[in-house]
Amino acid sequence: MINMKKLNFGSGNKIKEGYVNADLVNYPGVDTIFDFNQPPYPFADNFFDEICAFHILEHLNDFHVTISELARISKPGAIWDIRVPFFLNTKYFGDPSHKIPFSIRSFDNYENIDNKKLKFYEQWKKDHTTNMGAHFSFDIIEKSFNFTNFPILKQVFNFIGNIEPVLYERLCVGFFSPEEVIFKLKLVK
Repeated sequence: MINMKKLNFGSGNKIKEGYVNADLVNYPGVDTIFDFNQPPYPFADNFFDEICAFHILEHLNDFHVTISELARISKPGAIWDIRVPFFLNTKYFGDPSHKIPFSIRSFDNYENIDNKKLKFYEQWKKDHTTNMGAHFSFDIIEKSFNFTNFPILKQVFNFIGNIEPVLYERLCVGFFSPEEVIFKLKLVK
C-alpha cells in the first residue's frame, strides 16, 4: 500500500525506515519524542495504518489508557504488531522497569468475537468483558509465543507451544516458559 503511515512506538535505538520512530529518549533517528504515559499523543485521530510496539507496553503505567490512545491515532483496520515479555520469564520479572505483565490472553477482553466460532475454552467471552467500555476491539490475527532465540530449541519449543498457546499457557508453562508473547491485531472501530 503506497503512503501507509506507520508508527514504531517505543523505537529506542531500533530505528525502522518508513516509520515514524517515536520514543521518550532522544536516540539518533528518533522522529518524535514524548512521554507515552501522558496522553494525548501528538498525532491526529485515525492517522496510522500500522503500529509496531516491540517491548515497550510492559514499561508503561496503564494498559487500557495506552491502547485506547493508540486506537485513537490508528485508522480503522490498522494492523498492530506487538511483542512483549511473557510474565513468568526472567526477561519480564528480572527488569524492575517492567510494570504490566503479559500473557497469551492479554488482549482477549478486547477481542471482536462477532461472527467468530469460539473454541470450547473461549465460551466465557460471550458474557464477560473487562475492556472498560472501550469503543474499539481487535480481530486477533495472531497470538503466539517465542520461547527462545537459540535456533534448535526455538524450532522445537515454538512448534510445540504454539500448537495451542492458550492451553500451553494453562497446562505446561511451568515446565518451559516462553520469553515473549507476539500479537498481530487488526483494529475494529
